[in-house]
Amino acid sequence: MLAGAFLLGFAAMLVRWAEPAEPLVIGFYRMAFALPLVAWMGWRAHRPGQGTGRGWAFLAGGCFVVDLWMWHTSLLYTSAANSTLLIGLAPLWVALISVLWLGTRLKRRFLAGLALALAGGLVLGLAKGARWGTGRGELLASLASVAYASFTLALGRARRSLAAPEALAWVILCCTVGFGLLGWARGDAFHGFPLRVWLSLAALGLVMQVAAWWLITWGLGHVSANLGAVTLMVQPVATVALGWLLLGEAVRPLQGGGILLVLAGIALSALNPPAQG
Repeated sequence: MLAGAFLLGFAAMLVRWAEPAEPLVIGFYRMAFALPLVAWMGWRAHRPGQGTGRGWAFLAGGCFVVDLWMWHTSLLYTSAANSTLLIGLAPLWVALISVLWLGTRLKRRFLAGLALALAGGLVLGLAKGARWGTGRGELLASLASVAYASFTLALGRARRSLAAPEALAWVILCCTVGFGLLGWARGDAFHGFPLRVWLSLAALGLVMQVAAWWLITWGLGHVSANLGAVTLMVQPVATVALGWLLLGEAVRPLQGGGILLVLAGIALSALNPPAQG
């Protein structure tokens, strides 16, 4: 989970580089580049009689379409810092949905870890320049966080009966069809991009969807959706680390404090996992 979330730290940068492709087109090619390899992996891992798991995987795919559509679009109206900060609310929605509808019992120390991680995400967002904008991009990113939470829960349910490659294959198939149909209905252009855009789209597919999401999907078969959602908050930490390692960006004391809060929250949550209802 941590390794996959770290790789997701590249996502916002690659989406920016994929412009001027429209958000739905970016989502389509992100999935289409990943689909052949993931479909082959899923076929090899297939086990008969797993209809319920496939249903949850299709639901996860639908939620992921909404998540990425809203998130990619939010980047057109607000800063990456604002969008990343608000998408980080997903663990909070996972916890609320789990308690209210799924009967999950969350320990106080788990909730304390969640609070620490969310506080760290807030500090990192503010340090990166997150400020309230016009409201449109912020609203879209908030809606994306709800869809992301629903995706995490549905994928966790799918992993109860499906192997990671098969669960991921159904998700990506659903997303490819969903993004393609929505982009076609809107009349978005699917061709005519410069080489930089195609390389970014290929990297989104192969690094984000194949490598990062295979690791995360595998991890969700071994930890609860709540803990998985908290673990995914290492993504903004990875963004800061990658900026330091690859771009020579200095890490300010405020960012360092945010990183420590996120990591402390993840550790505290991991040591006090939720009890299933």
